[in-house]
Amino acid sequence: MRLLSIAALTLLAFSAAAQRVEVSIPSKAPLHGHLILVFSKSSKNEPRMQMEEQYRSAQAFGVDTGLDGAASASTLTVDAKTIGYPRHSLADLDAGDYYVQGVFNVYEQFHLASGKTVWLPPDRGEGQKWNSKPGNLYNAPVNVHFDPKSSAPLKITLDKVIPEIRGTPADPEIIAARQPEAKWLKYMRFRSEKLSKFWGRDTYLGAWVLLPDGFDEHPSAKYPLVVWQDHFASGMRPAFTATAPTPGANPRGSSGYRFFQDWTTGRLPHVIMLFVQNANPYYDDSYVVDSANVGPYGSAINDELIPAIEAKYRGIGAGWARATAGGSTGGWEALATQIFYPDSYNGAYGACPDPVDFHAYQNINLYDNSNAFYRKGDFGQVPIAADREPDGSILADTGDEFAFEYVLGTRGRSTEQWNIWQAVFSPAGSDGYPAQVIDPLTGAIDKQVVQYWHDHYDLDAILKRDWPTLGPKLEGKLHIAVGDGDTYFLNNAVHLLQKDLEATRNPHSDATFQYGPGMPHCYVGGPAEYTMQQNGANWPQRLLPMMTEHMVKTAPSGADTKSWTY
Repeated sequence: MRLLSIAALTLLAFSAAAQRVEVSIPSKAPLHGHLILVFSKSSKNEPRMQMEEQYRSAQAFGVDTGLDGAASASTLTVDAKTIGYPRHSLADLDAGDYYVQGVFNVYEQFHLASGKTVWLPPDRGEGQKWNSKPGNLYNAPVNVHFDPKSSAPLKITLDKVIPEIRGTPADPEIIAARQPEAKWLKYMRFRSEKLSKFWGRDTYLGAWVLLPDGFDEHPSAKYPLVVWQDHFASGMRPAFTATAPTPGANPRGSSGYRFFQDWTTGRLPHVIMLFVQNANPYYDDSYVVDSANVGPYGSAINDELIPAIEAKYRGIGAGWARATAGGSTGGWEALATQIFYPDSYNGAYGACPDPVDFHAYQNINLYDNSNAFYRKGDFGQVPIAADREPDGSILADTGDEFAFEYVLGTRGRSTEQWNIWQAVFSPAGSDGYPAQVIDPLTGAIDKQVVQYWHDHYDLDAILKRDWPTLGPKLEGKLHIAVGDGDTYFLNNAVHLLQKDLEATRNPHSDATFQYGPGMPHCYVGGPAEYTMQQNGANWPQRLLPMMTEHMVKTAPSGADTKSWTY
């Protein structure tokens, strides 16, 4: 049983001897950013690629320099006082041989419209991956012998730079190279006025647009729009490729080919599909809502980008002719988009959504628990599980996951899951960074911040509060699926949402729910084995006829339900 907080363990480490590591970072300019130093026992790939939030992770330590008024240093020291993950101190590391690698995540200053100035890691086209971000400094893995009793420091120099990404999806030659997909697949790089004002610099959204078969042959047709919510990807989500898989290949690799065949041979309804790239300084995805810390992404996408897409590619441009879908982060986004813009969409299909009720913030009850790391009794306590196998085997607890993120970035700058929720849902703190809802070292929950979350982003609470006005606008539009063995306990919040929606009156909610017994994260409904990981492209093939059938059924009198049904 883990009875001491990370902070307590770190204090104990102050008095412990441990060999220190000195990391030199050659740079002509002052350094601003965060060092992540990784120890690994495996040479299967580079240590920087072996970090994860579960118990199988490599070992890492994090150090800031040149941030928030602190002086910049060209040599950073990792010692017994430096907080680490999974083990919390160098003093806890066993003597032995390790592969060691450092990555320095370069931050930039953002001068926000609020008047605050913050240091954050900008996305550089890689989708907020610190270990592959262009411009970040690193070293080739070195094999070292670590001896916690030694007073001689280990010395490492970060003498390499992660190269820029060659070409971008917006480059004409990149699109042209994607033949024959380019006939249907287009890319737009869109400058958002709203986001540029918020961030104090030009800020762009990327948009992959999949045009319906027959688009060029039917110039007078106008089309419904389906917005596919998902994490950052350099290409279209779901996968869309004319390349047939090799015999015996992984079935996942064939999903994009099946989707291409169905899309281009008239088997699917003629709609425009949109996938938005909205990576930002806090994560690879914005959660597509207006946020005090991440910015007005809801407005930017729904009020700026989508009208531009529909104008350029002959969208119908009306709420009855739009639908949205996604899983996990995208599942929450689909539901939030429908709830926050009830007249602008005519159906949300959310699979394995992120927490839709903060009574079940994964496995934490933000309203009733005082601590996010432990459930405590008068004499005992147990750690709160965070990740599990469908059979109930625990893979990680919340304290360890917060330690993982703290090592990757302080002040909510990890660009990982817990910190993006905090960035999206929290008010801005007095320092310009997201107000801290959970102390990353002790697990203490700030109830004032929780109240803000409740009022602004708890989807179940919002539906209960605003049902008299929202209910009539959401009839026939909410569809949710989740596995009852969800890896992150997300099914618990879905059950709470269903219970509350079933209690509604005037109107009584007709939202649909489907649960996959024993199914893990990314269950999307349908056959028991059906998950996005296994059959990702089949999900849109199944949803698109359902979406368009509902659109036609509920279209207002005189609406165009014919030009796109050739």
